[in-house]
Amino acid sequence: MNARARKHLLKPLVLILAAVALEGCISPYPDSVGRYTSPIGGAPVISNETPYSAALRCMGGFVGQRPVRIAVGQIADYTGKTESDGSGRKVTAGAALMAMSALNKAGVHMVERFDTSVAEMELKYANNKLIGDDQHPAPQAGDYRKILAGSIPGSDYYIVGGITELNFNIRSENANGNGGGTATNATTGTAAGSLYVMNVGLDMRLVNTNTLEVADVISYQKQIIGRQVSAGVFSFLGTNFFDVSVGESALEPIQLAVRSVIERAVLEMITRIYRAPGGSCAIPLGTAEDPLREAGEQPYYPQTAAYAAPYPYAPQQPYAPQPAYYAPPAYMGTYGGGGRNNPYRSFSETDPVGDPRLRGGL
Repeated sequence: MNARARKHLLKPLVLILAAVALEGCISPYPDSVGRYTSPIGGAPVISNETPYSAALRCMGGFVGQRPVRIAVGQIADYTGKTESDGSGRKVTAGAALMAMSALNKAGVHMVERFDTSVAEMELKYANNKLIGDDQHPAPQAGDYRKILAGSIPGSDYYIVGGITELNFNIRSENANGNGGGTATNATTGTAAGSLYVMNVGLDMRLVNTNTLEVADVISYQKQIIGRQVSAGVFSFLGTNFFDVSVGESALEPIQLAVRSVIERAVLEMITRIYRAPGGSCAIPLGTAEDPLREAGEQPYYPQTAAYAAPYPYAPQQPYAPQPAYYAPPAYMGTYGGGGRNNPYRSFSETDPVGDPRLRGGL
């Protein structure tokens, strides 16, 4: 068999092999479980953590002793940045949900004010006597749910704000080069790399529900880094040539950076409400060093061992109204701008997911 015959025979063989390979991935007929193909990937579901999640859980011990009801309002995207293809916004619209998750990590007693559509519909049905009385073990026919005054607890504070900054390419650096022999068939190679930085900013405030006084305002921003690396080789091998290139790019997740900024802001607000200093996790609860104890108040716990685990929240009845928010004394420097401006305050280098950074290897 000459070279021309082998060439014409090789083409259909390649096509057949490609068809067989595709047949193993996609079938025109569904399999026994009703799928045309099996999806790739199999990573397990993990908790959505940031470097401030551990500090939030640690604050649960202080929050549980004197619960304050907090509601979350609108935390909107005010950046106005959208994708160029019109597929949506560049920043998440779920910042309020991230704030709720952060409050839950700290064990804060929350009341729902963000989406009350179901509760309002239930109230409408109950007002029209359409919902049966399910509060008694043996309701009688015709009994309906009663609407009782004061049955819904109120909030002491609520959180509102917005994502106000999204700045692309604050600064970028790149380098590239190529080299090789001077002969016509000499091997040549190329290499390139680049780094670029962007940032996201948040402005959030804590408002006293009863007086509408703005109790606290926080403005934070976080920088996000990305990188690109590539390399290639071009060379002749006899009568043939080959061109090989490899590359890798990575970008710190933008939405995870938003979550990290929100958790830091929530942590600072909770710290100020309970007047807890920066090292609050190492303070014995219920002792003279407990920042929640007032003068002359008896300790909650007789032991003086340092707090090691979040204290489970157990609300007490009746619920006593909380005093108005007050600013911490000037001598407690951990509350002031110096403490809040410390970029590594409450920052944990240990990621429970397994990487010391937010998610990837940046």
